This record gives sequence, C-alpha cells and structure tokens, in this order.
Amino acid sequence: MSDNMPSLSRRTFMKTTGALGALAAVGGSVAATNTLFGAGVPQAHAAAEETVTWGHCAINCPGRCSLKFHVQDDEVVWVDTYTSKDAGFDDPQPRACLRGRSYRRWLASPDRINYPMKRVGKRGEGKYEQISWDEAIDLAATKLKEVIEKYGNEAVYVPYATGVSATTSRPFNRFLNLVGGYLNFYNSYSTAQISCITPYMYGSKGNGGSSFKTAEDAKLVLIFGSSPTETRQGGLTTHYDWVHLRERTGAKIYMIDYRMNDSISGHSEQWLPINPGTDAALVAGIAHYLIKNDLVDLDFLHTYCQGYDEETMPEAYQGKNMSYYAYIMGEGYDMVEKTPEWAAKITGIPAERIEELAEEIGTTKPLYVNQGWGPQRRSNGEWTAWAIMALPCLVGQIGLPGTNNGTREDRTSPASVSMDAGKNPVKTSIPCFLFTDAIDHGTEMTLKNAGVKNADALKVNIKYMINYAGNCLTNQHSDINKAHDVLADESKCEFILGIDTVMCDSLKYSDVILPDLFRFEQTSQISTGSDTGYMITGTACTSPKFERKTAYEMATLMAEKFGVADEFTEGKTEEERIKEQYEKAREKSPKLPTWDEAVEMGVYIEEHAPVVSMKKFRDDPVANKLDTPSGKIEIFSEKLLKFTEGWELEADDTLPGLDTMPPIPVYLPEWYGVENTTDEYPLALSGFHYRGRIHSSWGFMPELKEVNPQEAWINPVDAEPRGIEQGDTVRVKNEFGEIELLAKVTPRVVPGTVAVSQGAWHDADMAGDRVDKGGSINTLTTQRPSPLSKGNPQHTNICEVVKA
Repeated sequence: MSDNMPSLSRRTFMKTTGALGALAAVGGSVAATNTLFGAGVPQAHAAAEETVTWGHCAINCPGRCSLKFHVQDDEVVWVDTYTSKDAGFDDPQPRACLRGRSYRRWLASPDRINYPMKRVGKRGEGKYEQISWDEAIDLAATKLKEVIEKYGNEAVYVPYATGVSATTSRPFNRFLNLVGGYLNFYNSYSTAQISCITPYMYGSKGNGGSSFKTAEDAKLVLIFGSSPTETRQGGLTTHYDWVHLRERTGAKIYMIDYRMNDSISGHSEQWLPINPGTDAALVAGIAHYLIKNDLVDLDFLHTYCQGYDEETMPEAYQGKNMSYYAYIMGEGYDMVEKTPEWAAKITGIPAERIEELAEEIGTTKPLYVNQGWGPQRRSNGEWTAWAIMALPCLVGQIGLPGTNNGTREDRTSPASVSMDAGKNPVKTSIPCFLFTDAIDHGTEMTLKNAGVKNADALKVNIKYMINYAGNCLTNQHSDINKAHDVLADESKCEFILGIDTVMCDSLKYSDVILPDLFRFEQTSQISTGSDTGYMITGTACTSPKFERKTAYEMATLMAEKFGVADEFTEGKTEEERIKEQYEKAREKSPKLPTWDEAVEMGVYIEEHAPVVSMKKFRDDPVANKLDTPSGKIEIFSEKLLKFTEGWELEADDTLPGLDTMPPIPVYLPEWYGVENTTDEYPLALSGFHYRGRIHSSWGFMPELKEVNPQEAWINPVDAEPRGIEQGDTVRVKNEFGEIELLAKVTPRVVPGTVAVSQGAWHDADMAGDRVDKGGSINTLTTQRPSPLSKGNPQHTNICEVVKA
C-alpha cells in the first residue's frame, strides 16, 4: 500500500501522527479520512475508480460489526461502516467502533506476515526465515505423519483460539478428522464455570437469559459484574440495548462490581462496590434477610424448585441439613449463619446497605437479575454464578415479564452458518484451559483430577499442535512464564504449526508459520444479535497480497500431502461451501434473503420480539419440565454431588467436611482472594475487558495503544502509602511473575484491589529477568483451574504494587 501513497508512508504516518489524528484517519472522522486517503489522496488514487465491498469483524467480539472497504487500485484506501439508514436512537445500526474502523492500519501494517516461515532460533525468540509454501507444507505434513505413526492421533491438538469467528473458521479440524482425528477440548476461556454449572440448576432448556428489552418492564434491575459498554461495543450490540434500557426504563438499577466500569460511568448512584470474588457471599447475606423477614416466595420455591428447604429436598437427603435454607441459617454444612453482618465482613458492603438492598429485592417486582461473565471467571466461579442465579428464585422472579433467570441476557442471531468439520474419530476430550498440563504430563490426567472426558485417562501427551488465529498458548493463557517453559521444551510438544496475520506472542513458539488472510480478504459470512439480530455477508475487498492464503487453502494443501484432498474439498471451492451451508440455514429460516441478495445488501437486519426466559416453564411446570433430574430448578443438585464423588480435591476446593463439590450455591473463599492475601502480597488483583482491545486483538496497534494505555487501577487509599501517583510507572508482582505499566490512581476501584485490563501483549526478556513490560496480567495469573469445570480462574489473584 505504501507504494500507492508516495507522500505519506505507513511508517512515517505512525511515527508523526498524534493519537487523535491517527484515530480520525482510521475512522474517527469521515472528513479527516477523506482528506488523507479519499478526496485528498495523491493523484494516482484520485484518478482510479473506487469500488466498495462489505466485510465484517471476525474477532471474538459479540458485535461482529459491519465494515465497508473503499478500494482503489486493489488497495483499501479507507474503511467505513453501515450508514444506509437515517441515524437515530430508535433506528439502531450495526456500525463499527473505532477498533473495527482501524482495520486498515492492521490490514496494511508493516507487521503483517507475508510469507511462510520456519523457526531458526529457540522457541519463543521470534527468529524466523522465509521459506517456500512447498517447504512449509512439507515440513508440517511430514512431522504430523511422524507424530501420528509414533503416538497416535490423540497426540494431535488444535488449541482454543478466538482470533477468527466466521463460516470457515475450522478447516484444520476438518482436515484432521479425515486423517484419524485429534484430541478434543471442551469449555472456553470465557465461560467455563457458568456453562458448567447452569445445566445442573436449569438443565439445557432453561439456561438462556431474557433480553434487555424484557428488562424495560422491570422495576428493579441488578447487574452483577457486567459492562456492555466495554465488552460489547458497536452500534447494534448489547451496548446499544443497555443504553436503551437505562434511558427508557423507570427501574432502579444497581451495578454490582469491584470497579466503576464504563457502563456505570456517569451514573455513580447505580454503583454498588464489592470486593472481587465475593458476590456469592452478598447473595447469601441477602437470602438471610429475605428468610428472616418472610420475603421469600415459598409458593414458587415449593412448586418450581428442588433443594430450597427440607420440604423440597430429595427424599434420600431429607433430615441431613443439606438444603440451601440450612446453609444460609447456619444449620448445616459449615454451621455459620450467613447474616448481613457476616456478608459485610467479606464483601466490604456495610450490613445496613445489604439489608436495604435485600428489602428492595423482596418488595420490588418485577425484578431483573443479570450477570456478566466476569464473576464466574474465578476460582469459585461455578458457585458464584449459581448463587446469582438462585437470587431471583428466592423471590419468584423467573418466567414473568420484566424478569430474568440470573444468567446473561439473550442474544439471538438470524442464522448460524459454518463449514461442516465432519466427525472426529478421537472421542477423548480435555478442558481447554489444561492444554499445557496435557503437554507436560498428559498421561497423568484423569476425570477425577483433570476433567478428562470419554476416557479414563489420556494415553499420550500432546506432541503436535495447529494454532490457528490464537494467542492462548501464552498471552491469553495463565502463568505465561510457566507456559513458556513448557512450550520452549521441544522434547515435550514436538511441533507447532502457527497461522496468523501478525506475530503475536503465542506465534513465536511456532516451528512453521503460515501467513493468513483476514475474513474481509475473502468471501465470508457472520451472524450475531442481541435485541436485534443481523447477518453480514462479505466478499474479498482486494486480491491476496504477497504469498498470503486462506486457511481453507492451507488445509487443502495439507490434505493433498495425506491423499485426502478430494474428501476435504468434495470438489467445491471455499465460496461454494459457504453458499451450501447458507442454503441449509435458509431451509430452516426461509425469510432469509437469497445468497445473491445477501451479498448485494451486505447487512441483513432482523428485529426480535422480547424474550422472557423460562416463560413456558413458569406457565406450566408439569407440561414443560426442565431436563434436570427432578424436572425442576435444582438449588440442590444430587447429580453434581454424585458426579464429584471420589474426585481429587484440595481442601480449599470445597467446604470443610465435604469430600465432594458443594451441591448447593455456597460462598467459597478464593485461593488467591481478598480473604487470602498475605504480608508479601496484600492486594487482590483482578482483570477486566478493555475498550481498546478485544482480548489481545488490536493489542499491537500504536494508535489504539496511545489512547488506551495499559494501566494498573489502584485506589488512592492503597496508592498513597506506597508513594504512587497518577501516571507513575509501577511494577505489579506476585509469585508467578512481574509486570511493568502505568498507575491509574482512581476511586473507581475498591480499596484493597488492583485492576489490570487483560489482553496487553506480553513483552519480556525470557532469557533474562522476565519482567513483562507489555503489562500482560497473565504473567501474574495461576494455571490452577477452578475445581468443577477445570476452567480459567484468571480474575483470582493477589499481588503487591511498587514504584518502578
């Protein structure tokens, strides 16, 4: 692209343009964009015909917003977004945020990977040399054959990755299925704990939430640990639904979070500060008040629920003080009465405030309870999520207009279109968070100690990985230093094939790297939704540059080496496969446009009626039983109790006296939390999603980094005795590592807790002091998984902060 911009190269632009000007150039202002790259561009562009193609974000962002690429001479000159309607609050549009509009900087970045490469240094050093496609595919295929022959297909693994979400995001899975399969994973880094626990309580039929539209009928709205303004940016996402709700509803709203997040900002009266990881203790304190003051809905609990009190317990467990009531009132389990005073000492919320909130919950109807995914991404996350879901049950606020079942809000898409990956002959599956364990000591992993499914134990360690569009090998995984040590040892995982667009930290561990195309550099389709759903169909904005290829082409080349190319392609091009899958979706949803119409319109929008979670069950719990063992909402789960019998647990994985996981929604103190800080590490540390990145995507872009610096949020109460002032360079450290970043001294985080946004790019001398000057919080997080789901507990940490 720089050849077509002789008056302003990319590198000169990056060095000389200020943050605001840079953002304007990448989409913050159409006028500025036109001046730089449109009407005011050099004559070579001005004389060229402009074409416009539709595309979409394909990063792990729920927005997945529309993009319009303006192209001259086969080069993108600027990026626009959906503007075909009159703008207005009641006429929402899937317009991209500044991250999406900055894609031109990423597309033409000097950091783009242009050619196949092979490693010439140690793993993690990032030293590579250019090779041909023939050599790259031959190296990758030859080593794969060796691993399969020597260890079997269970030694092959495709790690969890979210760098691409679209119709053809699983071509390597399809290829591997044709050559014997690979080790599966389950869970995600986002929702392992809540996805695991929700079926125990609601089954699979009741685990979807109500829409935010439904919350407009509420009189009281409680939001636990969610910030749609930061996590779901864009013009037609939950961010819009949240703003719409807050402006239109007459309900009182409380946001319960350890941080005054951007969704609360400007409405500080809505913020209920809480110590991180203690939401379940708050719910327990509220439950105690409701019980003592006869504010629980006993008719609902006795009709729709199992396990609230002795009357609703399964017969085999009656008389044993194992109900939720017994736990709250101190008659069972730990024998501690969960009074508001007890909860206040843990949560940091005064007992009087807990009682006031409980009174409002018990007397205000309808009540809408919602939780984000932050509270469950902790060592006690399964029980935190369960406790929040139990709260609306206590007052019968489920299945009615203006209510929710305590899960996240509904998101309904017009269609689900993805390429068929086929069936995996290997049935064994591991929690995705434990892949480094499976590399290091996989044959020691079983169901009882590591959640291995469909096998008693792993037969072999992971020896070969295909890392496609993922930064979870290190940067988004926990304890980066430990992950490095495992991955750098070539005797453990013997070969890593990496596919990406830029050199992220995880890619530096690849033995061979293949250069990928963006979704908007090829035909692609994506679908998403919230209160309004939409589908975006895009075509290639330009021809492929340098030697970049689509992942589908790469997988086809690998298939050729194994003699299964015909089975892989079935004689169809990638675009033909996408069309085929789309037509299958149209059979289920005939109102969808034809393929040609979808391509022409680019964006298809579909309005949705408000969704009331579990309405059918509430209307008739006999005819519409849940698929839990009892057919009811299970506040006590015998299934969970029996499933975890004989598990290998640490003492702090469960309540004292139990040798299984707790079968009710209890409060479990975190291993590294506010109740378990130490003299050496006296502060809690928690992560959050940042508006300048989606996980680690965009984490390398200078313009976005300049206006969204990586900071450690610290309360003035904690900063002052440490001599820390706003803007100081500080080091945050614990037993796992040390990071360096700027201090943000602010009352927007509770005292005793430090907040660091996740996704910053790791930058450390791994052969030296290993101090991470990129500020990645995962340098400080633990690889110990949560006890039930074996999920990612990356918000459970303790630390100390010092001036650098």
